[in-house]
Amino acid sequence: MTETATAPLTGKALLAKVKELSNLPRRERAKQCGYYTVTKNNQVRVNLTDFYDALLSARGIPLSPEAPKDGRGREPTYRVSVHQNGQIVIGATYTKAMNLKPGDEFEIRLGYKHIHLIQLGETDKKLTQEDVDSDESDEDLEDEE
Repeated sequence: MTETATAPLTGKALLAKVKELSNLPRRERAKQCGYYTVTKNNQVRVNLTDFYDALLSARGIPLSPEAPKDGRGREPTYRVSVHQNGQIVIGATYTKAMNLKPGDEFEIRLGYKHIHLIQLGETDKKLTQEDVDSDESDEDLEDEE
């Protein structure tokens, strides 16, 4: 059994080879596509992890984000909690996403289980009766449960 290690297949060539070898076990498929190493004792070790990573990237599913993060902060959770003093703080991540500027004003409307913040100055839009009706229908659904 004299096998020489070749460069592992990637991209469309990998997909075609996997399709061609679909009747073989997964370890044998990975080995045939070049995803193996030979140890000092001449044992063949199949590298399934690299094989699956290459297969996913060939199908267009990236495993790691393309743009590296700067390592600062956390991902936004889209949840807030009420502080001991009764205030709710909306973080800078959310205000930047909404292109808000210091001094922007909002009308606060309380709904059932939610709060509407309506930005003023943007044609001073207000909640319509339809919005209020949808709040009441949410309340009716909760009562039925």
